[in-house]
Amino acid sequence: MITVDLDTGGTFTDCFVVVDGVPVVAKALTTHKRLSEGCLCAVEEAASKIGMTREQLLERTDVYRYSTTIATNALIEKAGPTLGLMTTEGFEDTVAIGKGSSWSDVLTVKEIRKVSRVQKPEPIIPRTLTVGVKERIDSLGHVVRPLDEDDVREKLWRLVNKGVKGIVVSLLWSYLNPAHEQRIREIIRAEFQGSSIGSAMPVVISSEVCPKQWEYTRTVTTILDAYLHEPVRRELAGMTEDLSSRGYKKTLMMVHNTGGMASLHRTTTLNSYSAGPVAGLVGSAHLSKVLGYQNVVLTDMGGTSFDLGIVASEATRSYESKPVIGDWWVDVTMLQVKSIGAGGGSIAWLNPALSNRLEVGPQSARSEPGPVAYDRGGTEPTVTDADIVLGYLDPEYYHGGRMKLRKDKTIEAIKNRIADPLGLDVVQAAALIKRVADANMANTIFKETALRGYDPKDFVVFSAGGAGPTHCCGYSFPAGVKKVVTFPFSPAFCAMGSATMDIVHLYERSRRITLLTPETKEHLRDYAEFNDVVEALRQKALLDVVGEGFSPEDAVVSLELDMKFGGQVHVLRISSPKLMLRDECDVQAVFEEFAREYSDVYGAIAMYPEGGVEVTSCVLHITIPQEKFEFPRYPFARMDATRAIKGSREAFWEEHKGFRETPVYDQRLLECGNAFQGPAIVEAESTTLVVPPSARLTVDEYLNLVIERT
Repeated sequence: MITVDLDTGGTFTDCFVVVDGVPVVAKALTTHKRLSEGCLCAVEEAASKIGMTREQLLERTDVYRYSTTIATNALIEKAGPTLGLMTTEGFEDTVAIGKGSSWSDVLTVKEIRKVSRVQKPEPIIPRTLTVGVKERIDSLGHVVRPLDEDDVREKLWRLVNKGVKGIVVSLLWSYLNPAHEQRIREIIRAEFQGSSIGSAMPVVISSEVCPKQWEYTRTVTTILDAYLHEPVRRELAGMTEDLSSRGYKKTLMMVHNTGGMASLHRTTTLNSYSAGPVAGLVGSAHLSKVLGYQNVVLTDMGGTSFDLGIVASEATRSYESKPVIGDWWVDVTMLQVKSIGAGGGSIAWLNPALSNRLEVGPQSARSEPGPVAYDRGGTEPTVTDADIVLGYLDPEYYHGGRMKLRKDKTIEAIKNRIADPLGLDVVQAAALIKRVADANMANTIFKETALRGYDPKDFVVFSAGGAGPTHCCGYSFPAGVKKVVTFPFSPAFCAMGSATMDIVHLYERSRRITLLTPETKEHLRDYAEFNDVVEALRQKALLDVVGEGFSPEDAVVSLELDMKFGGQVHVLRISSPKLMLRDECDVQAVFEEFAREYSDVYGAIAMYPEGGVEVTSCVLHITIPQEKFEFPRYPFARMDATRAIKGSREAFWEEHKGFRETPVYDQRLLECGNAFQGPAIVEAESTTLVVPPSARLTVDEYLNLVIERT
């Protein structure tokens, strides 16, 4: 069996190929103008390592999985079409007004403090392209004002005459009764029937994209889905054509930010947003069980960003409570991953507003032009440039020697841009760049663990990404973590993560159901009120399962519930012990699970059963288990690692306040049981591990490199 997993990042595209249980890792520069070119280059490199042509590999591939930055790039570049919005008359300003804090959703605390300078993001659909139609459905789903179809047609042509290329429809309470939204879609399609070039008018309705309460987030979610659909569709259509023409004839599987994957035809644009880091998080959960670690911090330092995810007690059930896509608060289920602008390509710059204080990121040189050392037109020094000056990276062996780096240009850039203005020499400036970058990442690790109620000392860091092993000790140990693990496939860790994924579909619907009555604490008696919602979601899910060619018997069904105490604001998502409610014992079981998880999160003192308990949304999971990549194990060889030494070079160490001659190990020659004390450098084909003097490295039975502070 052959599987191919691709992860497109801002700088590199990573490829993880498994041929009959044997993994192969490859990387290529991301080609932003057409992402499939970078993917095909990575596949070609992987194919060459196993003695095949690219076409031969693709012809024999059983599964091709892909996580992409297409949606991210399209939103950054504002590449979507001009859209019009139809909403309920009187509520045309909902998106423009936003939530009270929507202007601060993507800002740092430092930026929020400058409130007088903050500007709200410009709506994707401006107020001039928003119209209100005459209709009204109440909070129980009853029609109180019938839809005025003539008004819909008049408003439609008003938008069309202003140049819109698609319509978003989001009406009040449509998640309870979608009849008016569905009728508006029928009217629009009828108006644009015919064979002319302009006959097609895409229509996206909120009751299908996001059938959940809260009209602001529901509308914004629907707008984003419609806005990103065309650029994502266009890019992926080109990718499927390129793959098909080169031999791959099966379904392209897309990685989802919910923690699973599905076929391209059952993937929404928002499913693909930030899917790469989520694949790494799922892979970490799988690896934590294999390696016997309960608590893991996944850190993925690539060329553009530093992504972080938490695995606690071998589980990743930590969802974004308020996910933000671009500048917008949306209402979709996403596994929680934190990203900051800190990668190998992060630009070092002096902030004149803070007396020329050195800052690193969030701006990135990306793959084009890349760090100065790439000699592709970059002029701003980056973290990678600093690593070269400090002796951590070998300019002659970058990516196994396939990329030659210009150390002379790096030195010149750091001298002119950083060192001279600060009155430092080049080495001091490079060390300062590394120190600032490491401190930013360490601070993120500490906050993301401590603010969730965890102690960093109880965690192990999994270091991923091409730049991760180079900086892992520099950001892990200061955060309080004592053990770091890197892998033979660290540079393509997120691509590996998708090889451990199952096919997963999520179906959500808001419905307010009183589980326990306030004051009396009487249990729900009308079980159909609950079961009808779950059954409707289950039937929709099974249709998709059959449509993808699987048997319903293969599907594992589970249910999560958004619940809260009556009169309280905070909603908690729990894993429901019951799929359906049959009797009072089932209701009590759901309540007890909610009470247990609520107490764990907020404390027993926050419990308020006297206010009653409400279910606000149901989330149904359909999982089709897939064959997982099994990591090969190796017998103990020896402790002495001398045979893996390939040479030495001068490297800078903070502990010594200067350069020291440092042994360089070839990672390919390290064996199970090898151990040595730092300082040391371990070179692999696509990454370099830096072991400081205060750490000891051991090779485990999976050939992972385990670094512990001594």
